[in-house]
Amino acid sequence: MSENRIRRVAEQIKKDVSQIIGSQLKDPRVAGITSVTEVQLSKDLRYASIYVSIFGNETEREEMLQTLIRATGYIRSEIGRRIKLRYTPEINFYLDNSMEYGAHIDSVIKSLKEKESKNNERDKGTGEDH
Repeated sequence: MSENRIRRVAEQIKKDVSQIIGSQLKDPRVAGITSVTEVQLSKDLRYASIYVSIFGNETEREEMLQTLIRATGYIRSEIGRRIKLRYTPEINFYLDNSMEYGAHIDSVIKSLKEKESKNNERDKGTGEDH
């Protein structure tokens, strides 16, 4: 199967799952705080790994992930109805922590810059040259 086709089908699944989560799931809490970040398909299009980013604390994220996992059958049937493929892919949801990781990296960089700035001010105040 061509990489281009796999990529196109993955993008369509991403778009459709986002719409399903946003407007069709019965649990309204999921819609506002969940976004689909990536879909990875197997080469034969039978398995889809769907990565979601969920806003909230650790407990809320785990709870929302479990809600999505319970809705897997419904979401899969909706994908099958919307996308005409020989086989509707089996889907698995995974938590995407890349946004939290990025925020952590940003905070580390910011604290290092602040520390460097304080050290530079301290060195200027003492008149030392390095």
